Amino acid sequence: MTTIIKHLSSDKYALALHTTTPELGLAISNFADYPQSQVWNLGRDVSSHIHQYLIEVIKPRTWADLEFIAVAKGPGGFTGTRIGVVTARTLAQQLKIPAFTVSTLAAVAWQEYKLQRNYQHPIIAVEMPAQRGQVFGAIYQPNPDNSGITALLPDAVFTPAAWQKTLTNWHNNQLILATSHLAATVNSILELAYLDWQQGKNPHWSEALPYYGQHPVDI
Repeated sequence: MTTIIKHLSSDKYALALHTTTPELGLAISNFADYPQSQVWNLGRDVSSHIHQYLIEVIKPRTWADLEFIAVAKGPGGFTGTRIGVVTARTLAQQLKIPAFTVSTLAAVAWQEYKLQRNYQHPIIAVEMPAQRGQVFGAIYQPNPDNSGITALLPDAVFTPAAWQKTLTNWHNNQLILATSHLAATVNSILELAYLDWQQGKNPHWSEALPYYGQHPVDI
């Protein structure tokens, strides 16, 4: 059983960013009140507007009120993923707070688990389109004590045939197709990071690295 060793004080907050798609997702919470979150469809303008929306979400709080920051690390679009991770690293460095990175696919799996609590500790396979006819895939299972989620098969790139073969080797898995509205899982990014933080994890900003999975161009 996982031991919870830390709790966030009511005057401290955590911030999460999701930029791996053309949408921007932001969420903030002190985990005593319901999280405040919002999604904007910005397309190619994420880099131009992310700081403006961050300032709006933070108000009336201040940057000094943040205890840690979390960000979707990918897989996803190369440029958007890079913008989110760089922003999170910069904020964490300046504020001297931990920076958590969470897999885009893990957030999808956690959201599905939270929505459907009618089964016990399911095995959840997540599939997401990748470039050049390939797919991103991963297999996750929520921890028995609801302390987070474990990657039974970490995020990787597959050919469709190889992914289908992989799925047949994992019996009774629930397959989730991650194709749209992924920024809405920003609350899952926030919650998974909080569960890690509660267990004493404090990743340095320099450890926050993106997961691209594929080179952005053919070589």
